[in-house]
Amino acid sequence: MDQMGIRYNIWIVLLAFALAASAAYSALTLISQVSLTAGRGRRLWLLSGACVLGSGIWAMHLVELMAGELPFEVSYHPGQAVLSLLISIPASYLALWIAAVPLLRTGHLLISGLILGSGIAAMHYLGMSSMMLEGKIHYGVQTQGLSVIVACLASYAGVFLFRKLKDYAGFSRWKLYSSLFIGLAVTGMHYISLRTSHLQVDGWPGNKPFLMETDVILLTGVSLVTLLMLAVSGGAVFLDRHVLERMAYNDPLTQLPNRHGLERYFRDEFFGGASGAVFFVDLDRFKSINDTLGHDIGDMLLQEVAVRLRCAIGMKGKVFRLGGDEFLIALPVCTMEDAREEAQHILREVKKSYSIEGHELYVTASVGISMAPIHGTDRSALMKAADTALYTSKDSGKNKFSVFDQEMNRHQLRRMSLEKDLRKALARSEFMVVYQPKWDSLMNVTVGLEALLRWRHPEHGIISPAEFIPIAEETGLIVPITYWMLHDVCGQNMLWHRGRVANVAVSINMSARMFEGGSLYDVIEEALVRSGLEPHFLELEITESIAMNNMEETVAQLSRLRGLGVRVSLDDFGTGFSSLGNLDEIPVNTLKIDQVFIRKSKMHSKKAIISNIIAIAGNLNMEVVAEGVETPEQIELLQSLGCRVMQGFYYGRPMPVSELGQWFIENTA
Repeated sequence: MDQMGIRYNIWIVLLAFALAASAAYSALTLISQVSLTAGRGRRLWLLSGACVLGSGIWAMHLVELMAGELPFEVSYHPGQAVLSLLISIPASYLALWIAAVPLLRTGHLLISGLILGSGIAAMHYLGMSSMMLEGKIHYGVQTQGLSVIVACLASYAGVFLFRKLKDYAGFSRWKLYSSLFIGLAVTGMHYISLRTSHLQVDGWPGNKPFLMETDVILLTGVSLVTLLMLAVSGGAVFLDRHVLERMAYNDPLTQLPNRHGLERYFRDEFFGGASGAVFFVDLDRFKSINDTLGHDIGDMLLQEVAVRLRCAIGMKGKVFRLGGDEFLIALPVCTMEDAREEAQHILREVKKSYSIEGHELYVTASVGISMAPIHGTDRSALMKAADTALYTSKDSGKNKFSVFDQEMNRHQLRRMSLEKDLRKALARSEFMVVYQPKWDSLMNVTVGLEALLRWRHPEHGIISPAEFIPIAEETGLIVPITYWMLHDVCGQNMLWHRGRVANVAVSINMSARMFEGGSLYDVIEEALVRSGLEPHFLELEITESIAMNNMEETVAQLSRLRGLGVRVSLDDFGTGFSSLGNLDEIPVNTLKIDQVFIRKSKMHSKKAIISNIIAIAGNLNMEVVAEGVETPEQIELLQSLGCRVMQGFYYGRPMPVSELGQWFIENTA
């Protein structure tokens, strides 16, 4: 019985180390995509990385076995060799899964390194047991323990270094160092294990050493696994470069570039010319199409709009979808005159009719324009300026375009400042209520009051309702403000009743937001109960747009309030979007003629409209109130047409409570 050490061809060992490190680097590059995906995509990247790393470690282990020099030929048990591969891949998956956890602690790193090192050791010893030798290998316990420790420590170092820049998909020296340590874990463990082992043979077969040879099946298996490793790695890179990149940078609905594509375009291509333009395009009243016809029709409309925008711009620039019904167009070479012409062209194209699923649809757009470098030299500044200009287009009537200027910027900054202060105004008691009388011109008595909200800003003084009410509507702050106003008005009206100052109903303007939660009845009832005011002394003023929006639900809420005894009036009648066919279904006590008709009542057409509104109210047993009355001529005309109750500066301006008491005294017969 003779014993001999196992010698190695150092060049093949170095080759195996290089191949193992390469496999590790490819696997770590794949794992770098994990943080960019979620769910099934995350698991796919992990599995791809584990397959590349596990199969690479296994294949390189067999290459290292072939580097050993023995004086006889060696064959293998294929089943045990394959089983060692099935150990290598799951161990790699588990180790990489732990290493890719977003919030990783030191303990997790140790566990990941231990799992990977243990998997390498298990794969090594199982692979060694698959060798059919003319002798027996003897392992030293201490030296074998050292080889396992080396595998675990090198694996831990590899995982630790990988964490330095695990989310970076490109070349990284940390990933290179990590892959070298993982390669060291494989070759170091293998070399120490076999270099300190002894082979016991029955007789010395000769002096000439042989390189270990594998049979054709195992060699084919190693080749196939290596090809698999390269195929998985290459396929994943192709998927990343083509399929996933397209998904990441393009909108799935319209196939236009998305926000990520926008950032890349501005970074790489936009700032090349002397001047350029950015267009913010937003569809007008798109929500109503979604609400009435459904989101499927809305999506198809967005696809049609995207096609038209692409055709309108052609090769001059690029169109992006930012989300919802918002689009952005970038023209890298564009003068101010060209931008205006393009905006007009865009508005004309968008405004043309659409035929979708049997529906003939019409939609318009609002456009905001910013120019580079006049309004900004980076993407963020240009987008902000274009967005500000877009708001101006919408505020000025929609279906228009606006070019950014500094006045818009000042307006936007003031709006943002007012929004911030508006959130604190209620807590600071900065709101006040003023009251404007409703006058019966035949009886010469006050028959009602309209409560109007005012904001006393500590720095800017009285802020116009036309300026702060839209902000309150948009932010939802109008709801708590209206709650406060209801309690204040009901309490004040009750004080007038008790003091015998006035005995009339007070009306309060309602926002559409108040009807959204379905709790308006409870809010009104609470205000009446707390104040002790009888319901018929409270009147709610709604606009036509509120009445027609979700009409069934709105009518149901108003009917409950009418049943409680609260009065309801339809404000600004004739200027909204209501249908006369639905007017009789809305539970309303009073129609209010908008002041735009009164102001132009000398025109024959406006006089005819006023006459018809009064006739409609009479036929539906509704009262009628004319707003904006300022002259005796207007009073005479309204009386001749059958309207007796009026409201306007002629009878009284909106007054605070302190002035209204004196007004009552002066105007009470």
